[in-house]
Formats: sequence, C-alpha cells, structure tokens
Amino acid sequence: MPDQHDVTVGQLLLAEYQTLKDEQKTRIGFRDNLLYVTLTVVAAVIAATAQAKRPDMLLALPPVCVVLGWTYLVNDEKISAIGRHIRHDLGPKLAQLARAEHAFTWETVHRSDSRRRQRKVIQCGIDLLAFCVVPLAGLTVYWAAGENSAGLLTLSLVEALTVIGLASQVVVYTRPFGPTAP
Repeated sequence: MPDQHDVTVGQLLLAEYQTLKDEQKTRIGFRDNLLYVTLTVVAAVIAATAQAKRPDMLLALPPVCVVLGWTYLVNDEKISAIGRHIRHDLGPKLAQLARAEHAFTWETVHRSDSRRRQRKVIQCGIDLLAFCVVPLAGLTVYWAAGENSAGLLTLSLVEALTVIGLASQVVVYTRPFGPTAP
C-alpha cells in the first residue's frame, strides 16, 4: 500500500498539465498584447514623423516591428508546442493510466472545426500586416521622400531584407495549409 505522501505518475502528469496550461495562458496574453504594443509604437512613430516632417524617422519602424514580430512569433510557436505536447504525449499517457479512450479532448476538438484553416490564413494576414507590411510601407515613404543619405539608404535596404525575412518566417510558422486536425 503506497504511503499517502507518495506521488503517483498520474499526479505528476496532472501537475505537468496544469503547469503547461498556466504557461500557455500567460504566453497567450503576452503574445496578444504584442499586437497592441506594435500598433501603439507604429502610431507614435508615424505621429512623430509627421510632426517633425522627417521621413528618416520612419526607419525606426522596421527594427521595432521585427523585434516585436519575432517575439510574437516565438511565443505563438511555444503556445502551439505546449498544445502538441498535451495532445501527443500527456493526454495519451493519462488516458492509458486512467484506462480511458482519451484525455483532454478539448485540445483536439477545438482544432477540428471547418473554419480553422480560414482563421489561420486571416491571422497570418493580420500578422504580416502588423509586423511586415507597415514597416515596408514606412520604408517606401522614406524612399519616396528622396532625402536619402548613402548610409541611411543602406540601412533602409538592410531593414527591408530583415522585414522580408520575418515575413517568410510568419508564413512558415503559420502552416495555414497543413492538416486541420491531428
């Protein structure tokens, strides 16, 4: 007979599940707030640029949007990784221990609706707009203003390539055309 202070495998798995769900919830809140931070920073840079009538100030948009966009993307991937771990590792282990067919069915069910792919494509578009299109538009305005020094022009080209690199990662991480259910 196990001592009442002994910890079972099931208790450990449930504790891991709760810890992962707490981390996932925290990451979701942080990730979602990054969009609001990005919008605020973009508005501030555009307002300052318009007020100062200095198009070169738009060169602040790409690094800010890339850093925030990459942070958003990394958090989104960790959120997905937690879900995969629960679906493919924790859930099956707990179901086996409980002699049940499934555990944590919501982790799979919410991914299987008919509009999931559409939502992922739309979210990809929003992410690209917020983190990539806006800074590229800022660069386009800077280039069109024609007040380009050689150094700032070089910097702007490097920024454009960095934003394009982020855009490719946003699309790759989105996986909008992959399977909708495991």
